[in-house]
Amino acid sequence: MMRHAICSCMETPNGSSGCRRPRRGVGLLAVLLLFAGAAEAQAPELPIAPPPARPVLRIDADNAHPAIPFLSWDTEGGERAKVNLLRAPMALRILKDGQWQPKLKGARRGADENNIEYRCELFEGQELAWTLTNNAGSLNMRITGSSIEGLRLIFPFDARVAAVTAFAAEWNEDGSLRLPVILSAPDFGQMLLKCAEQPGLKAWLEGSRKEHYVDFVLELPPFASETALTLSLEPVWLPAPAGLANETLWRKARRGWFNIFEPSARWGEQGRPFSAPPGILSNNVISDPVSCLIFLYADQAFFTPEAAPGISLAAHVRRTVDYWLLQKTRPSGEVVAYWDYGDMLDANASPVIAAWDYVESTGDTAWLTQRIERLEFVADYLAKRDIDNDGLVECTHSGNYGTLMDPARSASAWDTINAGHKDAYSNELTYRAWRCLADLESKLGRSEAQARYTNLADRLKAVFSKTLLDPATGWIAWWKSEDGQLHNLASPMINSLAIEYGLVDAEQGRLILQGLHDLIVSVGFRNYELGVPLTLVPVRKGDYLLPKKGAPASTICGAPDREDGTDTFTKYLNGGCCVSDAVHYMTALHMAGNHEQADLIMNAMLDRQVRGVFPNGGAFQNGVVDKYPHGAEFFDWGGNTCGYEGHLTYSFSFLQAVLLREPQFRNRLLRPLFASPAPK
Repeated sequence: MMRHAICSCMETPNGSSGCRRPRRGVGLLAVLLLFAGAAEAQAPELPIAPPPARPVLRIDADNAHPAIPFLSWDTEGGERAKVNLLRAPMALRILKDGQWQPKLKGARRGADENNIEYRCELFEGQELAWTLTNNAGSLNMRITGSSIEGLRLIFPFDARVAAVTAFAAEWNEDGSLRLPVILSAPDFGQMLLKCAEQPGLKAWLEGSRKEHYVDFVLELPPFASETALTLSLEPVWLPAPAGLANETLWRKARRGWFNIFEPSARWGEQGRPFSAPPGILSNNVISDPVSCLIFLYADQAFFTPEAAPGISLAAHVRRTVDYWLLQKTRPSGEVVAYWDYGDMLDANASPVIAAWDYVESTGDTAWLTQRIERLEFVADYLAKRDIDNDGLVECTHSGNYGTLMDPARSASAWDTINAGHKDAYSNELTYRAWRCLADLESKLGRSEAQARYTNLADRLKAVFSKTLLDPATGWIAWWKSEDGQLHNLASPMINSLAIEYGLVDAEQGRLILQGLHDLIVSVGFRNYELGVPLTLVPVRKGDYLLPKKGAPASTICGAPDREDGTDTFTKYLNGGCCVSDAVHYMTALHMAGNHEQADLIMNAMLDRQVRGVFPNGGAFQNGVVDKYPHGAEFFDWGGNTCGYEGHLTYSFSFLQAVLLREPQFRNRLLRPLFASPAPK
């Protein structure tokens, strides 16, 4: 992830030019709306979109060597293909006497950039022919030869340009994958790679976080006799999710929809915390797998149709949940958050929610039967954290002012916020996890377990707002520390989740949203194309992660020096705009019937997504940066970057607002939270 210490790796251009400001927000509806009734009110209809633009693919050939130094595409028919996705030429490598040869020698025939042919010199008069044809946005490659011991086709992608990753039909135990494969370049689009003659070819996804690269290496079979292989790279588009009549919004969202799904390359020294195995949904292709966040990927996959024949995003969710449940869960039942950090309760809640997403969308009760006891094991860890038996789970951190110091991390993915003890966010996700698990138990006819998790959720809900509602403001405080103090950061995210998950009643929710809107207006925030800020007031120094003793505050992203937190306010977790948070605020507004305000934010964000801002064409990502404050996953209120990842997958959960503005999609995703009580 996450929101942790700064890495001093290669920097890419900031690109943080001034952002166009959307028009001023409008007030909330004056009429009191009950959430149940508001949920039935359909969001306004918008016009239907035109068909997709013609895809663009660009290749440039090396005239002196058999290599392709430039490869790019734009499946939406825009300008992105002007930017090269490669850091080095795409090329073939040949195996001779057990050794991979560095380069092939050969000559190009013809000068047509869309029809390229190489004749490659091998050994003892042998030749290999490699032809590439660019045809209406698709790339067809044909390789012919004989007596070849082994052959590889290498795509050396530059992660600083785009976090290109792969979605496979199959991931193998040795870390390899098999075709067909979707090569996904965030904001450039998705291309399906397949082989006509041998459809199950093996490939590898390898990368380096330090060197900012991703290599996709395709293993071609030995050519004993005269052999020909045909490879195709074809654009694919996701159809609109079933039931979504309005394709105007889908067309705008589709370019970025896949950006949330980033199976990891194998990077780092395997077995050590600072590394990743291949094929696990992660912060980006060469960043950390983080258990706390997989529910966000799973929620988006829940609505995503099959990406291409044989390639399932749901299967990638299952693989990721299995990784955390089977390999990264401690004997106590605690799920590791990332690296070797523990003590984050959303690390346990998130895989349970993701498991529900997977089973609900696929009907795979056979997998559920295999995993139900493991899911109960991690859910029961949460139940044991109700130390004082009041219904809420208590974090291991006290949350007392000034007690969180680097290298420790906080109680959740928001790991530089000194949340602890009775943490609203941890309890919000725990509540949803228990409701989801109760629903999973019902699918297996396990009525006793269903009743148990339903009762745990009921008890949590009964005391949530009583404990965490701040009477001074009418908002849900982020946490109540062990010393009894409420820490109210005026967070739209914290409050919106409480509304979205039904943890506050309709009247409380209406008043919360009205108060938050009034504060947004009064503090002068208008840059809705960035979403909404994480907090609307400065985070005081002791409510933030403190640097190591003697170290400056600048060693921690967004950490203030001033006691009142004003010196870094609007940056990183101290009131910065984390793009993903907007989906919860917009969903809460829709549930309260305020479609106009929600759509104002959504349309501003979608317009930015469509036009792009950064040199790579991204709007909410500028490639893999890994250097604070140049990453485009966080912005200050003026639109300047203040993140470090560059590409942070869960930023793109904001696109779910395109669906969740409609009651049918909210009802599908949130069904366990509003279903009838389980039998006692």
